[in-house]
Amino acid sequence: MPSLNLAIARLVNTGTDSFAIWVVNAPYPSGYVLRDCVWLPHLSQAWLEWQQMFAEHSRLEISPKATPKAANPLPLDFVVPTSGQTTSYSSRLMQYLGISLWNWVFDGQILNSFERSRGIAMGQHTRLRVLLEIRDPDLIALPWEIMQREPGQSAISLSQHILFSRTTSEVEPLPYLRSEQALNILLVLGEDQQRLQLEEEAAILEQTLSNGSLVASSYNGYAPCMVTTLLQPTPQELIQQLETKAYNVLFYAGHGQKGPDGGLLFLAAGMTLNGMELAQVLTHTGVKLAVFNSCWGAQPAAIAHQAMPHSSLAEVLIRQGVPAVLAMRDEIAPHESHTFIQAFAAALRSRKPIDEAVAEARQKLLTTYRFNQPAWTLPILYLHPDYNGELIKSFDEGITELPETSIPGIASMLPNACLRSLSPGGRTWSLRPGVTRIGRTADNDIVLPEPSVSKRHAEILSRNTLTGSTPVRTYYLQDLSTYGTTWVLLANGWQQIHRQEVPLQSGMQLKFGSTKSQPWEFIIDNV
Repeated sequence: MPSLNLAIARLVNTGTDSFAIWVVNAPYPSGYVLRDCVWLPHLSQAWLEWQQMFAEHSRLEISPKATPKAANPLPLDFVVPTSGQTTSYSSRLMQYLGISLWNWVFDGQILNSFERSRGIAMGQHTRLRVLLEIRDPDLIALPWEIMQREPGQSAISLSQHILFSRTTSEVEPLPYLRSEQALNILLVLGEDQQRLQLEEEAAILEQTLSNGSLVASSYNGYAPCMVTTLLQPTPQELIQQLETKAYNVLFYAGHGQKGPDGGLLFLAAGMTLNGMELAQVLTHTGVKLAVFNSCWGAQPAAIAHQAMPHSSLAEVLIRQGVPAVLAMRDEIAPHESHTFIQAFAAALRSRKPIDEAVAEARQKLLTTYRFNQPAWTLPILYLHPDYNGELIKSFDEGITELPETSIPGIASMLPNACLRSLSPGGRTWSLRPGVTRIGRTADNDIVLPEPSVSKRHAEILSRNTLTGSTPVRTYYLQDLSTYGTTWVLLANGWQQIHRQEVPLQSGMQLKFGSTKSQPWEFIIDNV
């Protein structure tokens, strides 16, 4: 799926209201563009009024200089429908802020890069994945998910042609991610200041997560889902449970508090766990998705109305290498939360990528609780920049793939493969039965110590399938490089692949990094 990654950062040496917006990743070589701009007073005023109308937390400022001292009425008339239909002030404010944010980000060369990237995605009959990286902490709390090109068009996070999420480039590498066929969820209900009936809440959430919708439950491709529940565990009990079983989803419901190091999650009475501590156990146990139905999991902590850098729970977990984090920007009502989780779980169980599942669940919130209410804007998804959003395998892949142990002696029945350097005196690397990781650093299976090779550059995946009753092993090359510098020699010359998965045939030649890098030949034994 083509991806467009944008970054926004404050230019500290040119004035407090000066920013740079640039393309970090694009699906075509000339798409990497940059522009400088100024944060405008009407944006600060719209943000201030948004907080006064929708937010329960203390006011967050973009900068003291940018906050309007004497607020004039916002020009909201331009978002009134042409039919003359009367709309509420909250609806017009939401559209005004969304359109203003869109116009601030997507202008000039940035808009051109976006339009061409979307055209590439449409040509491939798929969606464009847009990841937004906010490097200035004062901009984190803004509802970027409501960005809207013009009245009558969908917000960017509701578009049928775009999958929108947030990200950060300052991350630890992704841990090894297991290939899985089922959802295995650890549901944790922590301390809640409202003293809700936790057993009743656990039963509702467990049923919501495991059953999903009635329509989806009848679909043959629906993945199985197992839910294990912990009520008010101690930190030690939570960690032990995560280390005991292979969970791919952590779902936390309870009280949260903003603060440094990801704030605090309140587990058992008087016992807390901060984001940094949780990140350590999530990364080494292979959890792919962490979901937090707690207060302000995607909000940064603040001092004197100014946000603290890298302080939100979602940011801390992503920076430490957790593949995906879904948290709420503000408080969400229980009925809204259950609606979202039910639709989200149903989409995940139908084997959709995480960002697509969030988009579907967001649409459900919109249709249930209306556009001019903030419910659909509350879930905030962060994706690791190297993660493709796959939680469980697609139905087409999953039904035929065989583990090595499914048939006695299957490993001896299937051919092995290797990569052979075509440089004089080059070596030959045998490929692993599952995933062979290729990159510059020593933690890869095949280490290529060249400057143009990324730390985690590519993977070669082997999959065991059945053709009739005959076991067959097929190989695929997956590019993970930062700038798409993986190459395959085809009939018309060297072809660049970027974040794509291509099938490999014996005799194919590959390059990793620069086009001047040494060539490699993929060979399947006995072929």
